[in-house]
Amino acid sequence: MRALVVVSALAVLAVAFVVYALVDDSQKGRTLAAQCPEGWPVVDLTLKKSEDIKINVFNATDKVGIADSVGSDFANRKFQVIKKGNSKTAVDGVALLRYGPKAVAGAHVIRAYFLDEAKTEYDPARKDDVVDVVIGDQFKQLATSTEVNQSLVELAAGGEPKLPPQSCPAP
Repeated sequence: MRALVVVSALAVLAVAFVVYALVDDSQKGRTLAAQCPEGWPVVDLTLKKSEDIKINVFNATDKVGIADSVGSDFANRKFQVIKKGNSKTAVDGVALLRYGPKAVAGAHVIRAYFLDEAKTEYDPARKDDVVDVVIGDQFKQLATSTEVNQSLVELAAGGEPKLPPQSCPAP
């Protein structure tokens, strides 16, 4: 009889915790969005599949054909490559990712293809959902699928993707 009472009490507590978690989680996004200062962009941090991510690829090196090569590599991995071309400014390092509020999650995924060695440049005024990938002078190759998956796990363990400054989470 005592065991039945204990099991029943545990079942009631478990149901209560589940209900609390669901209610608390669904209200959190709405509360944060409602507290968003006027004019701040809303950012969706939900990770996207590669076929849902749009990119432009630019070559900022003195090597000819890098934008075409990297753009083709991304296209083979099912990304939507919109433009390929040359950059007017040089980039030190592996790559630079430029993006706005609608492409935060996409930029996060693309960072994994550079094993988190790409610099990022967030522009809150940018209105499109495209990530500009500017290839730098230290670029060698994109990561393999296994390396990308491992990098995404490591980034997630570090709390990525993070909400950019002066932006609000999507409800």
